[in-house]
This record gives sequence, structure tokens and C-alpha cells, in this order.
Amino acid sequence: MMQETTVYNEKVAKVITNINKVIIGKEDVATLSLVALLAQGHVLLEDVPGVGKTMLVRTLAKSLDCDFRRIQFTPDLLPSDVTGISIYNPKEMEFEFRGGPILGNIILADEINRTSPKTQSSLLEGMEEKNVTVDGNTIPLKQPFFVMATQNPIEYEGTYPLPEAQLDRFIIKLKMGYPSFANELDLLERTSRNHPIETIEAVMSRNELVDIQNEVKEVYIDKNVQHYIINLVSNTRSHTSIFLGVSPRGSIALMKAAKAYAYIYGRDYVLPDDVKFLAPFVLSHRIILTSEAKYEGLTSEQIIASIVKTTHIPIRKEFS
Repeated sequence: MMQETTVYNEKVAKVITNINKVIIGKEDVATLSLVALLAQGHVLLEDVPGVGKTMLVRTLAKSLDCDFRRIQFTPDLLPSDVTGISIYNPKEMEFEFRGGPILGNIILADEINRTSPKTQSSLLEGMEEKNVTVDGNTIPLKQPFFVMATQNPIEYEGTYPLPEAQLDRFIIKLKMGYPSFANELDLLERTSRNHPIETIEAVMSRNELVDIQNEVKEVYIDKNVQHYIINLVSNTRSHTSIFLGVSPRGSIALMKAAKAYAYIYGRDYVLPDDVKFLAPFVLSHRIILTSEAKYEGLTSEQIIASIVKTTHIPIRKEFS
């Protein structure tokens, strides 16, 4: 459930309205996806097939006047299929670089866990450093650069677990979930003739998106709220049920996400409640549970929820 119910930023509201036309009853997922985009992070969508993961990314891409690329991850996909390759041109008698689909603005990494870890790792440099290296040459990526990856649950046939380093590159991990009866009925009505995505038009230009991303950076976050973030992260490193806690990259990700979330709701400052709300989405996929915790049936989400519940929240007089 979202912390707030009204999106106040006018430009962002238009994008969410577009998404709601196609993905019914999932405004929270749409908003959190935009949190990642505005924070210049990336999103991992995990759920069973058929609940709208790919459609969400396509709708977001159509709402933005950006270069959209899709990578369908399969077991035989090679790293060069993602980053590009140098091919010899006999006419020019030299090698020419032909860029891969990673050289776009909005990248759909569809079913990312159906390919090998070697190919998955081809995204690492781009997601973290905003460039790719091919044959010793470093190529800067277009801005904005946003990866939205979908994956099926690891229990499904033909899937590979994402390496920890890959998971850590995603600022937020989300699950779609099944629609309610009313929402699914509405979905049938809307798709009985034409799919709603066919009517979606861009409501934000590439330059506008870059400007908003820069404005998000200027959102104020008080020192005490930063202390709250560090306390949350530190508690993951000392928790008895956690084998590997959240890295400093996780602290930065939570801060950036909180700034974007505040911006979406028309504020130029971060509240502790923003951090509290976002923590499970930003931190849960960054921890590794102990064998005992897994044996007891505990999940990462449950552990992070317990840490959030027991970590002291600064009150207003502490950071005013």
C-alpha cells in the first residue's frame, strides 16, 4: 500500500495516468517504478508469467519520448548480443562497432534470469557506470539510461539465480501480484476489442525527464534522516538471521529513492516515513539469509520489515 494517495507532481501524474490505463489496479507498482527512474536507478520485476510485467515496461516506454530497446534473454544469448560487437569491414579495411540494444534509453531486459550469469553480467558496467567496454573501447551510454528487468520465480524451470552483484544494481525490486476480481473484469472489458497500449502516447520528452532527474538530486535530506538510513542498513549487518547485510550501495540507493519519492509527491524534502516505506523495496533483495533462517521459512521481506519496525525513527524536533 502506498504511503500517500495523491500524486501531486503534474508531469509525473500524466505518466502514472498512462500506466493506469493499461495496468489496472497497480498504481503502487507504477509509482515505485517511477521512483527508480527518477532516482536514476533500475527496477527488477519478479512474478509469475502473465501478470503484466512486460506490458508495464512497454507502457512506461511509450509514455516517455525515449529510445526503447528490448532484450529477450534466452539460454543461448551472448554478452555481445547485449553490448554490441566489432565487425571487420573489408571495404574500409577496419573494424566497425555495431552497438547492441543496451545503447538505448529505456531497456527492457525480459526474463533476465533465463540466460546464464555470464550474459547477465554484461549489464553490470552499464547499470552502474553508464558506459560499456567492448574490445577495450569504453562507450558512454545515452542519457537517461534505465533498465527494467523482468524475471520469473527461481522455482520455475529454465531459470538461473541472479548473481548478488547483479541484484545490487537494481535500486528497487517489485512484485506485480494477481489483480482483484473487479480489476480483472475491468481488464477484460478494456481488451475485448483493442489493447489499451495501442492508444498510449508520449507525455514526457527525454529532455524533460533528464531535467526532472536533476531536480530530484536537489531534494533536501536532513542529516538525521541520513542517520536513520544508516541505522537501518547497519542493522542488516548485525542481524542474526542475515548472513550478508546491505552494502553501502544500498544506503545510497535508499537515499536516492527517498528523494525521488518525495519529489513525486510534491515535496522538496525527505521525511523519515519516506525511508520507512521504501526500505522493504530497496533493501530486501540486497541481503542473504542464513541457512537457519531459510530452514525456518523466513523471507528477506519479513526480516527487513522486522528491522524497520524496531529501528528508531527520528521525530521532527530531532531534525528541524
